[in-house]
Amino acid sequence: MVEPVLELKGVERRYREAGGTVLTILDGADFKLHPGEMVALVAPSGAGKSTLLHTAGLLERPDGGEVWLKGKACGTLSDDQRTARRRTDIGFVYQFHHLLPEFTALENVAIPQMVRGLPRKQAEERAMQLLDYLRIGARATHRPAELSGGEQQRVAIARAVANAPLVLLADEPTGNLDPVTSGHVFDALEALVRQSGLAALIATHNFALADRMDRKVTIENGKIIAAS
Repeated sequence: MVEPVLELKGVERRYREAGGTVLTILDGADFKLHPGEMVALVAPSGAGKSTLLHTAGLLERPDGGEVWLKGKACGTLSDDQRTARRRTDIGFVYQFHHLLPEFTALENVAIPQMVRGLPRKQAEERAMQLLDYLRIGARATHRPAELSGGEQQRVAIARAVANAPLVLLADEPTGNLDPVTSGHVFDALEALVRQSGLAALIATHNFALADRMDRKVTIENGKIIAAS
């Protein structure tokens, strides 16, 4: 059986509120994500979807348990090592595109590759390939303000996968879009995942899109369980 590319084992995540009250979000959470798999994370607001994504994506450290990425435990990594793993192995897409407004679509996708050390010409060539694949190549020279919401999210997806990560973590990536545009953006994302073998965990309130993924999970009492 193919080994999971991302695994959470007994992960705990707690926050201390004003007054000293401890709020437990994840309580012994277990989860596996395999290459080429798309998993929908569906749960009510406040259940901990963003916390789960941030912990799985090495943006937050768990208070207990362990996050494994490609068979390697990440709990003892330094902050610099965690940043390096995020840069190479994890892609993020959010509800808002967070594109750099002063740069073109092409530049937004090329910059993460250049930060990693790829020469500008090669970075721009790969950026253009991704934009073409996501059917937005004709808008490569446009800045974010000149793009529609759906186009902005396609650029954000291209940027997230520019460094060929192992895992894509998406937090409501179509949440700001109308139903038709949401469908088009998800079509592009699904095609990219299936073609590349990327593993994707996607938080969404859109049940129609969730039904198109390989399986659905939710968060209940701090545990990650199969969703109906």
